[in-house]
Amino acid sequence: MMNPLLKNFILVVFILLLIGAIFSFLYYPSSPVNQISLTQLVADINQNKIKKIITNGDSLSITYIDETGAESMKESGVGIAESLDNLGANKDNLQKIEINIQPAEEDLWSWLTPVLIFGILPLVVFGWFFWMMLRQAKTGAMQAFDFTKARARIFGAEGHGKEKITFKDVAGLKEAKEELVEIVDFLKFPKKYLAMGAKIPRGVLLLGSAGIGKTLLARAVAGEANVPFFSISGSEFVEMFVGVGSARVRDLFSTAKRSAPSIIFIDELDAIGRHRGAGIGGGHDEREQTLNQILVEMDGFERETNVIIMAATNRGDILDPALLRPGRFDRKIILDPPDVNDREEILRIHSKEKPLDKDVNFREIAERTPGFSGADLANVANEAALLAARINKTQINQKEFLEAIEKVLLGPERKSHILSKKEKEIAAFHEAGHALVSAFSPETEPVRKISIIARGMAAGYTLQMPSEERKMKTKKGFISEIATLLGGYTAEKIKFGEMTTGASNDLSRASELARKLVKEYGMSSLGPISFGEKEEMIFLGKEISEQRNYSEKVAEKIDKEVDMIIKEAQQQAVAILSKRKALLEKVAKRLVEKEIIEREEFEKLIK
Repeated sequence: MMNPLLKNFILVVFILLLIGAIFSFLYYPSSPVNQISLTQLVADINQNKIKKIITNGDSLSITYIDETGAESMKESGVGIAESLDNLGANKDNLQKIEINIQPAEEDLWSWLTPVLIFGILPLVVFGWFFWMMLRQAKTGAMQAFDFTKARARIFGAEGHGKEKITFKDVAGLKEAKEELVEIVDFLKFPKKYLAMGAKIPRGVLLLGSAGIGKTLLARAVAGEANVPFFSISGSEFVEMFVGVGSARVRDLFSTAKRSAPSIIFIDELDAIGRHRGAGIGGGHDEREQTLNQILVEMDGFERETNVIIMAATNRGDILDPALLRPGRFDRKIILDPPDVNDREEILRIHSKEKPLDKDVNFREIAERTPGFSGADLANVANEAALLAARINKTQINQKEFLEAIEKVLLGPERKSHILSKKEKEIAAFHEAGHALVSAFSPETEPVRKISIIARGMAAGYTLQMPSEERKMKTKKGFISEIATLLGGYTAEKIKFGEMTTGASNDLSRASELARKLVKEYGMSSLGPISFGEKEEMIFLGKEISEQRNYSEKVAEKIDKEVDMIIKEAQQQAVAILSKRKALLEKVAKRLVEKEIIEREEFEKLIK
C-alpha cells in the first residue's frame, strides 16, 4: 500500500500542474495578432487600406477594408490624429477612416495572472498540504483516545440499516423462545412488571453447542422488542494494555443506558468469563479486571433500568460462579439441537429464496441430517445451490441436497485420489464389513449409503442415518456400534488374512467409546461409578482435560473392562461376517463394480 505522505505529495504536484495548465490556457491568446509599426500604419492609410481604428490608451486596434485586423502603439501623451499627421498621413484619407477613442483600461489578466500563479496559488497549495498532514496527525491522536471505546455493533431498532429478525425467522427452539417472550414483554411494557414489584432477570445466558442459533435468537429478541441491540464479542474487550477492557465495559454499559430500553449481547462470554484464578501459572490480570468490571456494572443497574444483558457460550462449565449467581446471569436457557421436524423447518427457511425443483423433499433431507445444527443445515442449503450453479442448472433438485449433506459431513469427493485394483478391493470388503455388521446387529441405525469413492480423509465410507430420534442408548446398542466400527477390520482379516491402516480411525473411535462405557456410563462390572474428574487447565497452549481420582489398581481394572468390551464386540462382528461370507463377497463385488450402493439396493442384496 502507498505511503499516505507520498500519496499526498503526488496529489499536490498533480494539482499544481493542472492549475498551471488552466492559467496558461486562459492567458495565452487563441491565435497570434498581427503587430505593425506606426510608420506602416501611416503607409497603409495613404494607400487607403484602413477602414477603422480603435484607440484604448496608447494601444491601437486596426481594421482593414478586407476585414483583417492588426495592432499597433502610439506615443504616450499625444493624440492619435497628431501622431499620424506628424508621420505624414494623408488628411483626406484620414478623414474617411472611422476613429473610435475609448478610455484607457488596464488588462486585468496582465497583472492578476502572475499574482495568482506566483503569489496566492503556492500559499493555497502548501496550506492545503499542511492541513492534510495535520488532519492525519489529529486522526491518529483521536484513535488513541478512542482506544477505550467499546466497538459494539448496533442493530435491531428502527433507523438502523441491519436486517430485522423476529422469532418467525428462527425455526425450532420452541421452549427457548417461550422463555424469551417474557424478556420481550418487559422491554415493551416495563411498568406492568414494576407495578407488581417483579424484578426481570438482569442477565440471560444462552447455552448451546456451536451453530445452534444463540446469536440469531438474541437478535430475534431485539427485533421483537424493537429496541437497540448492542452486539460485541467477549474477545473484543481484552487488549494488551491494562485497563482497556474495563474502560470498554464501562463505555458499553453507559451507551446502552443512554439508549434504554436496549439489549447488550456479549457473544462467546467464555473469552472473558472464565473461572478466575484457574490454570497453571496464574490468571490473566487484564482479563480478570475486565470480568470484575462486568460484574460491577451488572450489579450497578438500577431496578428501573430497562437494559437486558444477554450472553452466549458453548462452554458454560468453565464460567466464573460470580457470573451465574442471582442478580447477574440468573436465567439460563439451554438450546437443544433441532429434531427432525425442526430441521425440516430450518431447511425451508434457508431455501426460501432459492429456485427449487418440485422433487425436493425436505423431510427426507431432515431425516438424513441427525445431529446437524442450524448452521450446518444452512451450509447444506448453500452447498446444494453451489453444486447446482456449478453445472449450470436453473433449479436445485434433491440430488444436489443429498450430495451437499455428504460434502458437509465428510468433505468434497477426491476424484484425483485413484485407488489401485488391490486397494479398491480391500476398501470394498472393508465398507461391506461395516454395512453387514450394522445390518445384522441389534439396535443399530439403518445403512443409507455405502461408497468407496474417497471423500475428505476417508478412502470410503458407510453412512448410517437413524430412522427416529433417540435421546438414550443401551449397552447393547453401544456394543453393536463398536462391533460395526470393527466390521471393516474384521472383514479384512477374514478375506485377506491381514489388516491394513484403513481401520486406524475405526479402532480409535471404538476404543474411545469402550472407555466411555466404563468410565462415564457405568456399563461394566465395576458398577455405577464415574471415574476421572474433567477439569480444564491451560498450560503452554495445551489442554489437560482429566484428573485421575482413582488408584493404579482401579486403572488396571478399567483397562481390563475396556479390553473385554472390545473383544465382545469383535466376537459379535466375527460371528456375523463368518456366517455370511457369501453375502460379504456379493456386496463387495457390487461395490467394486458400481462404487456406490444406496439403501434400497443394499436391502435387496441382503434381503
